[in-house]
Amino acid sequence: MERGSDEAKLLEKTKLIIWDEALMTHKHAFQALDKSCKDVLKPNSLFGEKVVVFGGDFRQILPVIKKGSRQQIVNASLCSSYIWHHCRVLKLTRNLRLTIGQPSADIEETKKFSKWLLDIGEGKVGGPNEGTTKIEIPDDLLIE
Repeated sequence: MERGSDEAKLLEKTKLIIWDEALMTHKHAFQALDKSCKDVLKPNSLFGEKVVVFGGDFRQILPVIKKGSRQQIVNASLCSSYIWHHCRVLKLTRNLRLTIGQPSADIEETKKFSKWLLDIGEGKVGGPNEGTTKIEIPDDLLIE
């Protein structure tokens, strides 16, 4: 990308960059964006002073490195980039999509269901496991 190009002009007009599933992306992709922004915007500031939001879930997989060791995979993640030291981690605390327009009695059930899902994702349900475990699904969630 060169100064004055159509892409550079678009980047200059951009107020916010949202990168979803960022935690599954190799850190070199973020660093390439940072360098591109510095080339066409402000050379001495991260992402040329553009606001960048990295979305994702830390419980999901890290970047895929073919035949990579654990150390290589972790080293490829955003958390291992120089960019990470400038990031602020924000956590969502409420699932509005599940609760909007619901009666208050249903909201409590929805909260219990949401917590159960999070507990599964964090490995708190089903006892100790080494990659596989059995999880009992409550009867009220089963459709027979």
